Amino acid sequence: MSAPGSTQRRGSVQSVERALDLLEALGQGTPMGVSELVRATGLPLGTVHRLLATLGERSYVRQDGERKYAVGPAALHLADAGEQSLASAGRPFTARLTALTGETCNLAVQQGSEMVYISQSPSPHSLRIFAEVGRRVPMHSTAVGKAVLASLPWTEAESLLRAAGLTQATPHTITSLGRLREELERVRRMGYAIDEQERELGVRCVAAAVPGAGSLHAALSVSGPAERFPLPAVRQAAPALREAAAELAAELRRSG
Repeated sequence: MSAPGSTQRRGSVQSVERALDLLEALGQGTPMGVSELVRATGLPLGTVHRLLATLGERSYVRQDGERKYAVGPAALHLADAGEQSLASAGRPFTARLTALTGETCNLAVQQGSEMVYISQSPSPHSLRIFAEVGRRVPMHSTAVGKAVLASLPWTEAESLLRAAGLTQATPHTITSLGRLREELERVRRMGYAIDEQERELGVRCVAAAVPGAGSLHAALSVSGPAERFPLPAVRQAAPALREAAAELAAELRRSG
């Protein structure tokens, strides 16, 4: 027979797990109604109502004008703190990659169905690729986005892609889910993703996911003008990029 205290602890842990299930569903970036959250999490309707009420009181969720729920300011504050810590840890690695390649290196994290740049080491060249810190970009048409998508189960990646839509930015953008799934399988095999002028004409980029970066899905990238950063140079930079991503992940585990 279980002791009353152990039964209570199991119940408390289950409540936390269920609350996290709700936050992870809302963390995809699309506001959801109660019935949508029930379907997404598999939790009973009454449980969802109770958890939303508690999370709402603590500002971890909020309701919009359509009475749908979204991630609240308290949860966003925690995410910001995690991103600041990651950006600080990543700066030596972005600087090293820029020194090695001569091109701009970025560190980006997933927020909902987009990627957000949180740190950058600019190229020393006068002609260089610049993406300001805080800029949001789609996942399907960027190397950082494809690197992160490839690190996720396909069902989760597909959900993100459907939520965002596959907008065509250039003639090279992949706008088919079938083709994108094949591309992500190729990324998994190689260990890195390439943006072959898919987001912006004249810009080429290579990225590697940072494995096991806690609750954050992150990627390091190197970007340059297509004329100065041809595919052979991209592939040559990939091993150092993967190594830096793995070292950054190890640093995060040590400091975490």
